[in-house]
Amino acid sequence: MYTIFKNDTSIILTDDRNIAGNQDCYLWIDFNRKEALDKLISEGQSKLCFYDADLTGMWNSFKGLYKVIEASGGIVQNEEDDILFIFRNDKWDLPKGKIELNETREVAGIREVKEECGFKEIRLLDFIGTTYHIYPEKDGEVLKISYWYKMYSNDKTLIPQVEEGITDLSWVSRVGVPKLLQNTYPNIALLLTMYWPDNEQ
Repeated sequence: MYTIFKNDTSIILTDDRNIAGNQDCYLWIDFNRKEALDKLISEGQSKLCFYDADLTGMWNSFKGLYKVIEASGGIVQNEEDDILFIFRNDKWDLPKGKIELNETREVAGIREVKEECGFKEIRLLDFIGTTYHIYPEKDGEVLKISYWYKMYSNDKTLIPQVEEGITDLSWVSRVGVPKLLQNTYPNIALLLTMYWPDNEQ
């Protein structure tokens, strides 16, 4: 299953008949063209579900409707078990950036987190998961695929990368996350359920 966010709409692609049967789910074959999909999304539903028995084929077809950019980033934890958030474009976010040519996801994630937050020492831990969201660019819409890793650092003096629109950095405890989630992106909220599978945040 894939969950892709476009603004406030979550788009679910599934090959699971149980998931498809428990909610209004469209057949992908009826909406696998950009015009048809855009028209449906424009109706403003909070959740759209598409079903096809061939999930890989549906995903490849969906990707083909957009320009695809891959990015990598991290949830950085310190010795107090706080995690680092960045404030960019008036929302709380997590550090990530575009994977460069011939760069691995892991190397890109470490590089981007260092650049955006000013870390000098940081340790790569486990892979968390992947998020997907769609946003507009001047020459069309982009599907961003972001790969996320657990990271660890105790650097105390951090500097936000202002030229990337980052105006603040904040270490946030787990109990402080729900308030922060009131002003973040839905894909970040979903990522945190991957990071904390017991879903207590």
